[in-house]
Formats: sequence, structure tokens, C-alpha cells
Amino acid sequence: MPRLLIAASGTGGHLFPALAVAEALPPDWDVRWLGVPDRLERELVPSRYPLHTVRAGGWQGRGLRKLINLLHLVQAIGSVRRLIRRERIDVVFSSGGYIAAPSILAARWCGVPVVLHDSNAIPGRVTRLLGRFCTHLAVGLPQALDRLPRRSALVTGTPVRPEFLTEAPPPDWLPPGEGPLLLVMGGSQGALGLNRMVRPLLGAFSKAGIRVVHLTGHNDPEAGGALPAGVVERPFSDAMPALLQSAALAISRSGAGALSELAACGTPAILVPYPAAADRHQDANAQAAASVGAAVIVEQHPPDSPTLARTVWRLLGPRLRQAPPEADPLVAMGAGMARLAVPDADRQLADLLRQLAEGARERARGRR
Repeated sequence: MPRLLIAASGTGGHLFPALAVAEALPPDWDVRWLGVPDRLERELVPSRYPLHTVRAGGWQGRGLRKLINLLHLVQAIGSVRRLIRRERIDVVFSSGGYIAAPSILAARWCGVPVVLHDSNAIPGRVTRLLGRFCTHLAVGLPQALDRLPRRSALVTGTPVRPEFLTEAPPPDWLPPGEGPLLLVMGGSQGALGLNRMVRPLLGAFSKAGIRVVHLTGHNDPEAGGALPAGVVERPFSDAMPALLQSAALAISRSGAGALSELAACGTPAILVPYPAAADRHQDANAQAAASVGAAVIVEQHPPDSPTLARTVWRLLGPRLRQAPPEADPLVAMGAGMARLAVPDADRQLADLLRQLAEGARERARGRR
């Protein structure tokens, strides 16, 4: 059977696309997963695939810290090389991040083909530096091509889990009522800055008849307080496909994973880019959505600024007044968001991996 090593770690933006690709492969594939200790993959992967871990970090820092990170990288390359040979891996797939670097270099050392997928409009540092060592580069957004030295990268879109592509029944804990549903989400790790922008507005939203689901993340010390009627607060939800399909509007960070899920469900959004994201890549992702009319961008601001509130009222006001569709800005925004979707992104990448695995096995038979 073909043997695949997936290197994906850290956040949902790296893990969920890789899981979608793995699920699109034929059932006879032997899939192994490479991650980092104490990250999200520890929760998501072991019930599906054998998980191997190495210590891997960024190249940032100075002096002793940078030296330690480089030593960890060298050790990780050796560990991954031994894993590839021991498990007789045919092809390696990575969705970027720190774990991609040792995976790419070890695969190159072993002569194993490697596919690197980068979801962001501004490719990450690993993609820019090590993409030349990959057999194929794939990107989620066409804007990324302008920032890559190899302009032959494939534009595949970013894979989403199959649940986002089929109608999902809404969870029974949704706020009751007929008012439009506003979904607030900060990604797999939550977003304190975004949460603090939204909380002062919940009372006014409730009075206007807007129902709100606020996904706070697990690390918000202000979560758990009293809530107005029609507002549900949860740290996380497994019902994201149903929530996005039910929402009239989302307020979200603009990580590539969130953007691909919004697009799959055609959910219009107010995007609040994370200001400390590397290379301000979330700003570029948000601009890619705004350029096709799918989203409105609001910069992160102090809780007492009126910008977010004004934007919500402008977008949801016509729906609250039951205006006709031609006067409802969310109709055009939803259509724009749907145009960003690439429903077969997982299949495109799975087919590419299949071709590379077949080629690797033919070459191995020829050497014998």
C-alpha cells in the first residue's frame, strides 16, 4: 500500500486542511502523521492516524535562543529522516508551519517526493525559503504566486473537511428566535482582542433581535460572565459547518483556515486580521476576500471604538428591517464568499500525492 507522511502541526489552519487531504485518499493508503509535542494534533490526530512527534520551532530569536532553535532543527531533520526510512515512506505532504522545515529537508535527503501546501496570500517563511526543495508547491490563494520565486506553483485552494460541503442541521443549543444569527469566532486558539471588541456590543445586539454565538477560545479569562438574552458563549464548537451555514454574518479573524471554511459555506464576514500575524499575512488574506466583495475589513481596535458596531449595523440593519434582497448587502457578500471556494481542493492534492507515490514506486522497482 502507498505510504504517506503528513507533517502538520499547531493550529487548525495547518491541521484541518491536512486532515481533509488524508480523508480524500483511497482507504488502502497507510498514513503516518508528524507533529510537535503538546500541540493541537495531540487532540485531533491519534484517533485517526499514528502520530510521531519531534521538537521543532521557528528560526526567530537571537543569540543563544537562535542557536538552540537551529540545534532542534538539525535534530528534527535526523529524526524525520530515520522515520521516513523506517516506515518506507513513499511521499511526504506538509501544510506548512515549523514542522515543514525538517520534513522537507529530510525528504530531500532521502530522495522522497514532497508536496508543500501554503494556504495564505503571503506564503510563510518556510515556503519562501525551502519551496525550491519541494517536488511541488501548492497554494490556497492566487495572490501567493506573486510572492514565490517559483511561479509554477499550483493554485489548488485550501481543503476543508467534507462536513462543510454538505448541509448540516443546526445544533439544538442555538439561541431561539427568528432574528439573524451573528457568529463570532477567533480561530482554533480564540482571539482575546476580538472578544474584547465584541463584548460591549452584545447588549445592544440582543435588544435589536440579533442572535449571537460567541466562540471565545479556551484562554479568555473574561469568558463565563452573565450574558444578554439571545447570546450563547462557548469556548469551542464541533458544529462549525452548521454554525457557518446558519449564520447571516460572521465576525472572524482572517486566518487561511477560517477563510476557506467561510468560503465553503458562503458566509459573509467582517474580518478582523490578527495584527501580530507573521508578515501581516492575515491582512493579505482579508484583502483577498474583500477584493471580491465577500468581506468587510475592520482593524482591531479598543473596545470603546465605534467602528465594529457601525459595520455590524450597516450590514445587518437591512435584514433586521426585512429589506428586499436587492437592498441587503449580505446577499452579494455571500455570493462573493462562495466564489472563493474550491470544493475539490482536497481531491486535487490527493490526486497529486497518488501520482507521486506511483512514480516513486516505479522508480524503486526499476532500481531493483
